[in-house]
Amino acid sequence: MEHLTTLPLSALPQVRVLGRHADRQPQTLFWTGSGIELQFTGSELWVEWNAGYDIMEPWVSVELDGAWVARFAVNPGRSRSCLFRGMAPGRPKHVRILKDAQAMYDDPAHFLQIEGLTFAEGEFLPLDPPRHRIEFVGDSITSGEGAIGTQGEQDWTGVLFSARNNYARLTADALGAEYRVVSQSGWGIVAGFDNDPRHALPAYYTRVCGVARGDQNRQRGAQEPYDFAAWQPDAVVIHLGTNDDHAFANPPWVDPVTGQASQLHSLPDGTFDPQDAARVEQGVRDFLALVRQHNPQAVLVWCYGMMGCGLLPVIRAGLDRYRQETGDGRVQMLVLPALTPETTGALNHPGLAAHQAAARVLTGCLKTWLEPDSPA
Repeated sequence: MEHLTTLPLSALPQVRVLGRHADRQPQTLFWTGSGIELQFTGSELWVEWNAGYDIMEPWVSVELDGAWVARFAVNPGRSRSCLFRGMAPGRPKHVRILKDAQAMYDDPAHFLQIEGLTFAEGEFLPLDPPRHRIEFVGDSITSGEGAIGTQGEQDWTGVLFSARNNYARLTADALGAEYRVVSQSGWGIVAGFDNDPRHALPAYYTRVCGVARGDQNRQRGAQEPYDFAAWQPDAVVIHLGTNDDHAFANPPWVDPVTGQASQLHSLPDGTFDPQDAARVEQGVRDFLALVRQHNPQAVLVWCYGMMGCGLLPVIRAGLDRYRQETGDGRVQMLVLPALTPETTGALNHPGLAAHQAAARVLTGCLKTWLEPDSPA
């Protein structure tokens, strides 16, 4: 075995940290699609981990020169994983590690850190700058729930989440973009699928990873204000509303402390209660304003439709209100291809084929908006 050197990421400025993160070492990977990207000329490369969880283990995917070469759950505690060995020295190898597991609101013990890289003699080369930067904000679809695994799988487990089989990754790669994800399964605009108002993602948008609870995650920087100025996207893709739609058909959520019930109501004829529909409309309008406040130059794209279109008129109304009240013309609504029996993955969620179909539509639209002078 060759002599190996271990360095922290802070000593390797050529390595690109992916996803929202705090300026802390070791580097914590919070969100779906967070990770690292690098080019290295040596013959051998390992990653040094520190991880933990009670409920949801942190799964990761490894790419080598664009090929998906490994996928595994990182063991609790400190460990080391081989990314490659025995490769020709001198030739640049492109490596990307993506966290498949989402941030875990219900598991404060869930965390994943890269403590450093261990390598044989070689050079870390600068990466080409990305053509674009895109932020994706969403729910289980954007977290890649069910995007890997066979149809019929119903166990809610980390092995069935995928950042790579994900419309966000597919869209970003097609556009040569660096991307970041803010997503949480079951969450919505004003409430989660279970009517829990704490599960409204906009309330957590301005933190590094506000959904990562507990003292340990706080010490890792999860609750710090996110530095929007340090990473300004060219586009922000919002994919929320599916869970609010489900909430209208579900029983109320009851606060275990106060006993107060909360619910988006449906009328006896199955239509949305007008007052509650207005709450969602206001939520759309307000979230667009918040996103615009922190991303002044970005195209804002609200996507919907992969798992039903029940709230489409309400979301459109909120978007139209925002445009009318602000005069903001850089806001778009995009209906994505609906899930079919053939494109369904695990957990009755979009599989790879559904994510590919959505990415094709979204990529085409973003290309038109971000690269208007490029050939079709």
